[in-house]
Amino acid sequence: MSGLSSLWSQSSTETFGASHLQGDDTADLAIIGGGFTGCSAALEAAAQGADVILIEAQGIGHGGSGRNVGLVNAGLWLPPDEVCQTLGAEAGEHLNRVLSEAPEAVFSLINQYGIACEPTRNGTLHLAHAPGAMTQLETRHDQMAARAAPVTLLDAAEARARTGTAQVHGALHDARAGTIQPLAYVQGLARAAKGQGARIHENTPALSAAQHGGQWIIRTPSGKIRAKRLLVATNAYHEGIQNLRMPDASRVNFFQLATEPLGDNLAGDILRGGEGCWDTGLVMSSLRRDKAGRIILGGMGDDTGIQANWARRKLCKLFPHLAEAKITHAWAGRISMTYDHLPRILRIGGNGMAVFGYSGRGIAPGTVFGTSIARALLTGEERDLPIAPVDQHNESFTTVKSVFFEAGARLKHLIEGRG
Repeated sequence: MSGLSSLWSQSSTETFGASHLQGDDTADLAIIGGGFTGCSAALEAAAQGADVILIEAQGIGHGGSGRNVGLVNAGLWLPPDEVCQTLGAEAGEHLNRVLSEAPEAVFSLINQYGIACEPTRNGTLHLAHAPGAMTQLETRHDQMAARAAPVTLLDAAEARARTGTAQVHGALHDARAGTIQPLAYVQGLARAAKGQGARIHENTPALSAAQHGGQWIIRTPSGKIRAKRLLVATNAYHEGIQNLRMPDASRVNFFQLATEPLGDNLAGDILRGGEGCWDTGLVMSSLRRDKAGRIILGGMGDDTGIQANWARRKLCKLFPHLAEAKITHAWAGRISMTYDHLPRILRIGGNGMAVFGYSGRGIAPGTVFGTSIARALLTGEERDLPIAPVDQHNESFTTVKSVFFEAGARLKHLIEGRG
């Protein structure tokens, strides 16, 4: 499927363009990275009256934010009890609470700024890929329900009716969640931030960043920024920045393909409620549809022929009547994963922070992390951050882990693609 492009780039009705930085400039807050986190931070800081400059090495949403599945989920991959076991009860429940409310923050921004990103808030479905996987969903349900989350367990018959495929064995529905067109969302955030006075520059990589005399000096190919505070929000797309060392994290590829728009005669029974889905498989896959009726299937791995062959067979297995449906788009992105699947806020120097490791949950966490970090950097108050910042973070064998994840996905998809 070489030569196919991203559906999100083709279908976004939000457009954003900005020139590259030329010359010297100053700011209260400089942000490196134009994804969910960076653009949310720029919007919040500018709305608070701060002088903000955001630079992006490519275009807004070029990285994982523009290649996302588009599921606005509550919480993390980890069940909430495991979050508390890792962070401790008080800190864990604080993070659980912040992220349980994160979809509301996303959809509120969409409404407030009129972001045209196909928002659909009918919940998401976590699908049992095998009968035994219902035990895992039951555990998640009980932990989430104990925290008053609006979640419902669906048996196999209900899940099959909701999804339109006989290849699922139950599901966990979360009514807080929904779907969006992710590239349009991040472009809308950038537009809104610019409207509040933020200065945004695309095609402006940061070459170096260091502190001198209590200020951050960020150098770019054709300019320089002096800023009192700095946020690095590059996540899985971080490139080397001289004098600013970031911790390594494992990077996992995730690819997607989309069919042509399908009429109700073909797609009417597929996710007719508009939910987005992902499954319980160790090599996870995702499923959703867009406003035009395209079916969008995703899976771990890059967009090589092996994964594309698997995806075509997977689509046909899920929906045999789509065997002749034309695949019109295919694209891939990267996910940053920490060893415990928890995001990190890292202090860098004085008045600087970096955030990374959403482990595939970028939209809602990225939005609330960006917003809260902007407030913390402007006020110096860290109590309301979703997770306590750390002064250092070390990951072991990140390259090996990344290769392992990719090799595992390729092997699974190679075997299933031949089946």
